[in-house]
Amino acid sequence: MRLLTTFLACACLAGTAGAQTGRRVAPAPVRPTLVLLVTVDQLKPEYLDRYAPQFTGGFARLLKGGAIFTNAFQDHGITETAPGHASILSGRFPRSTGIVGNAAGVLDPQMPLIAGGGGEPASPFRFRGTTLADWLRFRDPNARALSVSRKDRGAILTLGRARGEAFWYGYNGMFTTSTYYADTLPGWVQQFNARRLFQRFAGRSWTLLRPASDYPEPDSVRREAQGRDFAFPHRFPADTNRTAAQFPQFPMMDSITLQFALQGLQDRQLGAASSRIDVLAISLSSTDAVGHKYGPDSRELHDQVLRVDKYLGEFLDSLYVVRDSTRIVIALTSDHGVAPTPPSGGQGRWRTVPGGFADLRPIASRMFREVVAAGVDSAAFRWELESLYLEPEPFARAGVDRDSVAREFVRAASQVEGVLRADLWSDIARMDPRRDPFVRRWQHTFPSDLPLAALVVLEPYWYYAGTTEATHGSPHDYDAHVPMIFAGAGIAPGRYPEFARVVDIAPTLAAIVGVRPMEALDGVVLRQAMRQAMR
Repeated sequence: MRLLTTFLACACLAGTAGAQTGRRVAPAPVRPTLVLLVTVDQLKPEYLDRYAPQFTGGFARLLKGGAIFTNAFQDHGITETAPGHASILSGRFPRSTGIVGNAAGVLDPQMPLIAGGGGEPASPFRFRGTTLADWLRFRDPNARALSVSRKDRGAILTLGRARGEAFWYGYNGMFTTSTYYADTLPGWVQQFNARRLFQRFAGRSWTLLRPASDYPEPDSVRREAQGRDFAFPHRFPADTNRTAAQFPQFPMMDSITLQFALQGLQDRQLGAASSRIDVLAISLSSTDAVGHKYGPDSRELHDQVLRVDKYLGEFLDSLYVVRDSTRIVIALTSDHGVAPTPPSGGQGRWRTVPGGFADLRPIASRMFREVVAAGVDSAAFRWELESLYLEPEPFARAGVDRDSVAREFVRAASQVEGVLRADLWSDIARMDPRRDPFVRRWQHTFPSDLPLAALVVLEPYWYYAGTTEATHGSPHDYDAHVPMIFAGAGIAPGRYPEFARVVDIAPTLAAIVGVRPMEALDGVVLRQAMRQAMR
């Protein structure tokens, strides 16, 4: 009784003080009940400016009412899907998540797919640390998280090891998951798969969303799609099984992914309870597929981005019917950018850039043969385009100087046409990241326990020999620059030109929803994007 009386007295005094000073006591900010993350795979920021006059849906809504960071980056060196997704809700660079590239992504033979799902076994077992989904569940065990994507790594790595739910497309007309998450598919997933939405497109065509006169890009560029099916319309196979297998190459994959996410939200009641905060993560992968196949300056890519705008607008309209829009905070970003189409760097609509192909395969093959002949185990030498890995113990057992091999590789690689620089990792690790963006991004990429020996950076717009389509993966800005937009609850709209990183998304969302990260982060809170009451 004494404690209650004291509390009431304090409350009365506080109210009286406010009345006496004439100040209005601001109510506590209403926290969101749903965090919505949308990752558009391979979405370059320039698309949002280039096609903005034609947007009428989701992009239009976010660009009008969002906090837009125009100078945002995936600030690490290997700009691929796996490390990009792993950094978004973790707030940490690949050096901390352990997800360095696609090769060291989600493949896990111990976690097969369930219910006959097509694809490889997968789990987040390589992921290190926690994500926003973990932080929310640590505070409230009832908090829920759902992640969906066409790609397994897009669905899995966004949540990290959090025990939420992750589903992805199995290339057989069904969404699936692995035994890491469940033993059987939930009823709502089975019901969605039973609708056979993918198979319904058999024999139909992808045609332009708008009149052809609205697309300035030529539709007769034979280097697109490796010279096959490079002009509209693009037909789906007549066979339903082939349609299901090829569906990820078409824009409609994003539409069905969003429909699947909405059904999952409703079944799992995400964002419906005022007492908890849930996460819905959606990764849309068709921009990546279309951009690789047809190129980032193609008519197909233009139409793809317009369709994402349309599909995302329809999703948000449906979401706001079933959930209070004032209790939803949204973040939109991408996992990486992309370079122009080879060869010769590609001639895009906006520019012609130099370029070519650098071939380091002869050097890597020669040195591999030499170290194996000297008695080093063959598994100890691994070349992955930009990264040379040399396992120390096998070199020591064979009496071969590992450092000498690394130095010889750097010397030889530096002389190859198209190589901008080659460095020993031991040198990179000691350099000042404030003076060199490549050094900064390499230092953000690799955990200290990897047997990394050397790194290569190609000249801008150069590709490794053997590349046949537009791609990404370098530490250059064109691969690292991505859009970053916040919208909804707690967000102060505007355009923010200051340098920002994708690892800043998680700490900013955590601050908005009022939860504390469970470990040290690489990212920081972008308080300028938050409403005053939330700061």
